Amino acid sequence: MTTNKGLKKTLTPFMLWGLGVGYVISGMYFGWNLGLEKGGTGGMAIATLVIMVMYVTFTFSYAELACAIPKAGGVFDYANKAMGKEIGFVAGIAQIIEFILAPPAIAFAIGAYFNAFFPTVPILTSAICIYFVFTALNVYGVKAAASFEVVITIFAVAELLLFSGLAAPKFELSNLTHNAFPNGWAGIFGAIPFAIWFFLGIEGIANVAEETRNPQKDISKGFGWAIFTLAILCVLIFITATGIAGWEAIVYKNGISGETSDSPLPLALAKITGSSHVMYHLLITVGLFGLVASFHGLILAAGRSTYEMGRTRNIPAFLGKISPRFHTPANALIGNMVMGILALLSGKTGEIIIISVFGALTLYIISMISIIILRKKEPQLERPFRVPFYPTFPVISLFIATVSIVAMFIFNLMLGLIYFSILLIAFLLYKIFKPADR
Repeated sequence: MTTNKGLKKTLTPFMLWGLGVGYVISGMYFGWNLGLEKGGTGGMAIATLVIMVMYVTFTFSYAELACAIPKAGGVFDYANKAMGKEIGFVAGIAQIIEFILAPPAIAFAIGAYFNAFFPTVPILTSAICIYFVFTALNVYGVKAAASFEVVITIFAVAELLLFSGLAAPKFELSNLTHNAFPNGWAGIFGAIPFAIWFFLGIEGIANVAEETRNPQKDISKGFGWAIFTLAILCVLIFITATGIAGWEAIVYKNGISGETSDSPLPLALAKITGSSHVMYHLLITVGLFGLVASFHGLILAAGRSTYEMGRTRNIPAFLGKISPRFHTPANALIGNMVMGILALLSGKTGEIIIISVFGALTLYIISMISIIILRKKEPQLERPFRVPFYPTFPVISLFIATVSIVAMFIFNLMLGLIYFSILLIAFLLYKIFKPADR
């Protein structure tokens, strides 16, 4: 009988860049604008700048861990080495929660795009269908999946640059300063999860380390190029989209108040070109690439995270099996798809996003503690890439992530309780059922 032969090493630095940007780029197209309702342009801008600092310092710190310990489990493996199996398990579950719950929200948005063009096709039907299509692509092979990801990511980046070019001439500073703090300074904290949505998922680069040709050198390049690209796009999109007609115009469907929209860029562009212009339809069409890039990329990263947890028997061992035919973590990918579709059927996309962000922040906190511990505990560990300005970078990231998760818990108490209950139940099951030899 064929056993695990390991994951194929096929990824290059350029492919890693495509994956890193692709994981995240849907956050530029939808979701972030809801933070404007919480904090206005002022509150959301401050929250975004602080979160950007967190992600820049986190990315370079995480790259050190990924290059030193190039394993598919990401933070699960780093925390295991730094703090032991129990903290490693908690970190692994937090990572799985992040990667499994972010795609359903994106799938729903993709379904909404298809529904706009084909009103007879229900949103949920399209969303479930794309789960099957992209899970199958990832089962088929990582090189094909990553190559596809790079292509659609390039289209998505080009579309954001085109939007910025069209919007920039219509920019007015007064639109940025108008009603900048509708909920006062507290609005900054309310905007935090939506600022995080701008960058959520970039850490997924680490989860394909075992499939990278030269992980000790290439992972840091992929992280660096990706965060640089995303930071520029974030600033461009935030300023140009809100500077056209004020933040209300890209938050509310009627441009004033009431029902919120998940389509800020089409709302902004409609103010310039009208809804019948060819550029408007081009944005809506190509905008789909950004959603697909993140959906597909996060499925890829989630498969590796679940695979590593299964391989080490922290969750059911069948999830840690490699397909003998395709050399991909097929069982993990299919298991994640089932969980994602169940989350999709709940219809609670906004709540799902926030729980996913709780998982991400837990991952960031544990990984930054891990890098500090490993520097002291294992100074001789080979580190092909070292985070600059150590320990300043990991400490800054740790501080902002900790403040963010506390603020999110205060502003989303019920969802926070649900998230931490999931962690607690998973940990108790782990303690009860873990094999004696683990």
